[in-house]
Amino acid sequence: MTDEPLLAIDDLHAGYDDGELTVLEGVDLTVANGEYVGVIGPNGAGKTTLLRAIFGLCDRLSGAISFDGELITEADTVDVTERGLVLTPQEGNIFPDLTVQENLQMGAYLHDEFPDDALQRVYKRFPILEERTDQYAGELSGGQQQMVAIGRALMLDPELLVLDEPSAGLAPNLVQDFFDEIDAINESGTSVLVVEQNAEAVLSRADRAYILSQGQIRREDDTAVMREDEDIQEEFFGGQ
Repeated sequence: MTDEPLLAIDDLHAGYDDGELTVLEGVDLTVANGEYVGVIGPNGAGKTTLLRAIFGLCDRLSGAISFDGELITEADTVDVTERGLVLTPQEGNIFPDLTVQENLQMGAYLHDEFPDDALQRVYKRFPILEERTDQYAGELSGGQQQMVAIGRALMLDPELLVLDEPSAGLAPNLVQDFFDEIDAINESGTSVLVVEQNAEAVLSRADRAYILSQGQIRREDDTAVMREDEDIQEEFFGGQ
């Protein structure tokens, strides 16, 4: 990792309706090159708005967002993605009426030529997708649909993979396996920023985490420290 963050968010205020609804108030956040960072917090904390602000999908009211040393505060979604940030949203993250392979091909839309090597890497990471390559994505299980969504993001070989609630809708017995795959993506050299309500999954795997509450960062620390904090145990794990 380098000293300069890959992603740096400084005093970000963001919301909707041209500032009529402010959700984020003074958020600071960084992700270093190669790092795995989580953001946890309750429903309505502003987690999804944070990700939408990074990608220009809501109103950035003030503050600064930089990626790889360059300001992207005014950049639109396509420009942000072209720079190497790729978002896997919680909802609407697959095309249900397209096949698995067609979904993955859609992920390569920024390439002049279709990167078959990238497709083969996705299939190697998620072998079940190669088995289901001609099946409509809408017919897959929830876990397999999440694989399609992440696989499509990986088609662009991102520097930073951003995930919004990747465990949402997954059967409990699949959550750990799915986070194993996120671990492997990070270990292969891709930086990861994940927003999650599943605090246990994030705090047991990420390098650092932020607690977001009512649009503000309440705490930032190494996950090893957070796991030992009695207040955090009480709030997120019922004191266990």
